[in-house]
Amino acid sequence: MADKIEDQVFALHQDLIRGHYRHGYYQSFFLCDPKKRHIHKAPVRDRLLHHAIHRLLVPIFDPTFIFDSYSSRHGKGLHKGLNRFQELAWCLSRNNTRVVWVLKCDIKKFFDSIDHIVLQKLLRAKIKDERALELMVEVVSSFEKKPGQGVPLGNLTSQLFANIYLNQLDHFVKRQLRVKNYLRYADDFVVLSRDQKELKLILLKINCFLNQKLLLQLHQRKVTIYEWHNGIDFLGYVLFPNYRILRTKTKRRMLKKLEGESQVMQAGKIDFADLNQSVQSYFGLLKHCRGREIKLKIKKLLPLV
Repeated sequence: MADKIEDQVFALHQDLIRGHYRHGYYQSFFLCDPKKRHIHKAPVRDRLLHHAIHRLLVPIFDPTFIFDSYSSRHGKGLHKGLNRFQELAWCLSRNNTRVVWVLKCDIKKFFDSIDHIVLQKLLRAKIKDERALELMVEVVSSFEKKPGQGVPLGNLTSQLFANIYLNQLDHFVKRQLRVKNYLRYADDFVVLSRDQKELKLILLKINCFLNQKLLLQLHQRKVTIYEWHNGIDFLGYVLFPNYRILRTKTKRRMLKKLEGESQVMQAGKIDFADLNQSVQSYFGLLKHCRGREIKLKIKKLLPLV
């Protein structure tokens, strides 16, 4: 295996030196996590190049990202994004003495809708080396969901390309609309305000910007404006002023999956260690929310864990 990887490295090196590099074909499969996702996995040699491009682009683009962009960035992450949401909401509510409204948005089929020309323009604005740009264009063009659109979920570069793409939205909201309480994780983002009418106006402006500048559309069924104290469903949790809980769907799915794995273990198809690993991963999720009730249900379901 090591010899094959070494051969791939040398072959890639030669193609890059000679200017002959062409991206290979993707291996396609589906993954449920829990939503069914269509994953495209690049060959080993191409993944090596993806890592090199990622290492090149991060120091250039990451300093241009806003503070409150939390997806796929060193020192950020989902749980820091959730904590930041609570921090912004508490500050805006003056320690929960004022009503806070939350606009929550989701972009429709975001990764499938990233426009190649728009993305390439954003890369060209910062990368001046033509050979490096040619390689990036080759990677961007290696996948299409529709003609000239889409980046594959399986590529390391895709998460970074997503941040580069939506960095335009971040700066529009922060610099032009002058919104202070805004936070984004991947294609999910929230705006907080004490004025519901202000959020409706901001939503109109964001929608126009996405349509005209980034050729994206909001998922209308997932655009909501709710009061914080009623609970905000964001990034897999429901957030309240003094606590957070897992989504009801997530709890049901967790119990159903563990029950199924327990039955498989009893049939001798998986061992106890594998089941325990699943349980501990779920307990890790529950550390970040109010989860005593669901922990008791898990222990009742699986008394040996």
